Amino acid sequence: MAVFGGRRQRGDNPALPPGQFLTGSFPVLSAGPTPSVSAADWEFTIRTETGKTHRWNWAQFMALPSEIISADIHCVTSWSKLNTAWRGVSLDTFFDDVETESDFVMAHSYGGYTTNLPLKEVLNGQAWIAHEYDGKSLDPEHGGPARLLIPHLYFWKSAKWVRGLVMQNKNAPGFWERNGYNLHGDPWREERYS
Repeated sequence: MAVFGGRRQRGDNPALPPGQFLTGSFPVLSAGPTPSVSAADWEFTIRTETGKTHRWNWAQFMALPSEIISADIHCVTSWSKLNTAWRGVSLDTFFDDVETESDFVMAHSYGGYTTNLPLKEVLNGQAWIAHEYDGKSLDPEHGGPARLLIPHLYFWKSAKWVRGLVMQNKNAPGFWERNGYNLHGDPWREERYS
């Protein structure tokens, strides 16, 4: 039976976390409808625990140094896609001028989606705001104009249509975490559910 364009079991493939299968397609899964966000209206913010808000509009975002990222992605629904190609701006770049004592962030998306993350999981070259996939502008159904990309965690942590991060002192759950998903989401430990 074909699932997501072809299902191949993990077998002895060391690139696949436990319980995952390879897909050649790029499945579209969302918690709600795709919001309509144009680049002209898009804004990304980081709000610290003191209330200070750092802002970047699309032009400012595109002027930041970007990089090409090659990464394997793993969905909690068990599909994995290997060697995906993205372009984006490292979250390290955004945090260059952000002073915070908080250990956690809540990612917020256009459309209301949220997901929680430890700050240490999004710094040091581990996370990006991606605006291209496979050499093209990111399609809305995959989170365009821009989404989080955190490939070392299950893909629900890579929030589509990202609009900002809010620093927080505790690891409060986001949308899927409030609905039974694991607070962390490491695919190699199969941290799917709480």
